Amino acid sequence: MRLYGWFLLMIFSLHAVAVDVVVNRGVPGTSLAQASARALFGMRLTKWPDGRPVQIFVLPDGHPVHAAMCKEQLNIYPYQLRQAWDRLVYSGLAQAPIEVSTEEEMISRVATTPGALGYVRKVKPNDPVKVFYVE
Repeated sequence: MRLYGWFLLMIFSLHAVAVDVVVNRGVPGTSLAQASARALFGMRLTKWPDGRPVQIFVLPDGHPVHAAMCKEQLNIYPYQLRQAWDRLVYSGLAQAPIEVSTEEEMISRVATTPGALGYVRKVKPNDPVKVFYVE
């Protein structure tokens, strides 16, 4: 019985921290390779395949959804992503992503910004964004 309880806790924990990568509905496609997702969130890739500019929105570094996104979707630690941003920003090669304070603000900003990319814990059926699957 103890093992079964542990198993359920693990399943619930994995589901509870799942993160959806979201894009503006005008962005073509439905998925991204993990390397492309890293390049986009790492500010090394600044345009979508159709040539439109990408606008990245992120939650604060200490936010649990930010940490989960880095680990689950990008397979990196949050501090590695921050170091990449800082390196590009301080060298003058890129601007930092736009930080939002809540998941609700993330949904709103991604929905209203052409070419936007962000993430939330879970998209609801009526949210005005599209989920991109990271493969």
